[in-house]
Amino acid sequence: MSHAWMPTSPCGDGCVSTSAHHVSPIRQAWRAFTAVTAILCGAAIAIALLLPRKQRESAIRLWFHAVLRAFGVKLQVHGARKFQAMPERGVLVASNHVSWLDELAIDSVQPIRIVAKKDLKSWPVLGRLITAAGTVYLDREKLRELPKAVEELATTLRNGSAVGIHAEGTTWCGLASGRYKPALFQAALDAGVPVRPIVLRYRIGDHLTTQPAFVGSDTLIDSIRRVLRMKGLVVEVHVLDEIAPGRAANRRELAKLAEEQANRLTSTELEIAPSTGDSHRARTVSPLVA
Repeated sequence: MSHAWMPTSPCGDGCVSTSAHHVSPIRQAWRAFTAVTAILCGAAIAIALLLPRKQRESAIRLWFHAVLRAFGVKLQVHGARKFQAMPERGVLVASNHVSWLDELAIDSVQPIRIVAKKDLKSWPVLGRLITAAGTVYLDREKLRELPKAVEELATTLRNGSAVGIHAEGTTWCGLASGRYKPALFQAALDAGVPVRPIVLRYRIGDHLTTQPAFVGSDTLIDSIRRVLRMKGLVVEVHVLDEIAPGRAANRRELAKLAEEQANRLTSTELEIAPSTGDSHRARTVSPLVA
């Protein structure tokens, strides 16, 4: 089923770049082993739920960071103090969406509840971890579920939780990106909470790369294998300024404000890695929907 709340992306297999610079098969096998070990150790994180808020969040951040590093991904954070110094009140965190690594990177900076597609719940291992993190699931194939989803999200925000949405509604390759969909921004208006934009960028050296992108005909296993082979992958998490309640009269204005902040960063000084696999050379956009 296709409708306005079910965003699509033109990014496909041709957008995913290839590289001749891979780690050795032995290194790949070691990464796979350490990643599985780190993920399985996540069961012990349940103990952290008994700790006070700051200690609990610190333990969870360290665990997500350990999983990210086990996959061979380095984390660089810009503006983390803005995020970690948030008072104990609800905030809607709006980010772009490139890869399954996105959630690991964001939670390595600040643990939050993520709004995700319902099918992620069935992913092996990762699905259980995402669910345990308090993920709010959406069924995008059922448009009639939208008001209920927005109401649930608003209630979660009123209760003081930080909740993350991927504002484009689907994955893009990282060179191209989509318009921010206004629908879920309504929850921030209803709850009277601010919006915190975040931008995720993946690079190797001084070049942006699409290799971690989860687009086209990719399966989760295919994408994981590609990440395990990559050499020198860095994920940048840019925490931008909050958009305070009252700055936007409606969800369209609020989504536009968040997108404009992100655009100022994504018109970046980093170069695009030269590769025949990168089909997008300029930022493309899709129509804004309610």
